[in-house]
Amino acid sequence: MLLSLAQWLQTLSPEFAMFRVFQYLTFRAVMAAMTALLIGLLAGPYVIRRLTELKIGQPIRGYGMESHLSKSGTPTMGGVLILLSISISTLLWFDLSNRFVWIVLLVTLGFGAIGWVDDWRKVVNKDPEGMRSREKYFWQSVIGLLAALYLVFSISENSNLKVLELFFDWVRSGFHVSLPPAAGLQLPFFKEVSYPLGVFGFVLMSYLVIVGASNAVNLTDGLDGLAIMPVVMVGSSLGVFAYVTGSAVYSKYLFFPHIAGSGELLIFCSAMAGAGLAFLWFNTYPAQVFMGDVGALALGAALGTIAVIVRQEIVLAIMGGIFVVEAISVMAQVMYFKYTKKRYGEGRRILKMAPLHHHFEKSGWKETQVVVRFWIITMLLCLLGLSTLKLR
Repeated sequence: MLLSLAQWLQTLSPEFAMFRVFQYLTFRAVMAAMTALLIGLLAGPYVIRRLTELKIGQPIRGYGMESHLSKSGTPTMGGVLILLSISISTLLWFDLSNRFVWIVLLVTLGFGAIGWVDDWRKVVNKDPEGMRSREKYFWQSVIGLLAALYLVFSISENSNLKVLELFFDWVRSGFHVSLPPAAGLQLPFFKEVSYPLGVFGFVLMSYLVIVGASNAVNLTDGLDGLAIMPVVMVGSSLGVFAYVTGSAVYSKYLFFPHIAGSGELLIFCSAMAGAGLAFLWFNTYPAQVFMGDVGALALGAALGTIAVIVRQEIVLAIMGGIFVVEAISVMAQVMYFKYTKKRYGEGRRILKMAPLHHHFEKSGWKETQVVVRFWIITMLLCLLGLSTLKLR
């Protein structure tokens, strides 16, 4: 929005030449981060106060950690503050004609809406389980598949009109269209190595990445500050990849696929980092507010969508290793419990409690120890992921 205003002012008079700085992506990225940070810090106390007045408190599951019972009633749905900060800041600073930022925004808000309904049912209906899994996965799948179907054709095209034309060509050809190498699965640490996926393979993989990342972040969000800081670090790192793939010069030099328009995603990533840090101010131990599903589902979906656009799905799994391990710990626990119950008549557990962060709490780690150590691991994984920019 401000970019369009600056460009219009420059056409009126040479005196407004100073607004040329708005054309620089890096400048707008810094401003987006600062804007989201300020919005979050200023609006945070009001949002927390309103959530408290509305008695939107976090219900604690009866089978959860005993040490968490004191957190019952802490305001939840604080993810609204994050989404508000990201949306306002992004709309102010990004190029409104960029289709990639719009799709990431829509996916983020769509998953946020799912999380809102889930959190609302937990609070209003006093049901700690919230939205039932089948219903939640259905709506996640609808949004994830629509986003994946759009992205499979937009990676190689420069406008929505061409995306639509390519879609109709795909249908008329009997669902047979060759995708460019940029749409293949990119392997980190290898120069220009990509495996062709085809339209259906791309859509399936993108769907799994978007929905999987959303649920993985949601499962990780179980301790004060545990999920938001890794989101900030991984999102910031993906912003670097977006900047590289969006630049014809840098992408060629670093042997990355050039994806026109993807650089503008740096604005969204910067806004997400600023909003996340502002939320951490209130979410750090002892938390004044929880993000709830409205924040966790939305942020995870945003990370997944950005990773798909910049073709770094594998790197996302590396940098977001904490999210991956947390999700795997839950799946392994459930599967082993069901298997042993069927085989031996009694369910057994691999971990003392799932997700993984609760296992470490049960093992004697303090909550702050788990959180900070997971942060450190994420920082190291992000550095490893960023090293793939040059180590190829």
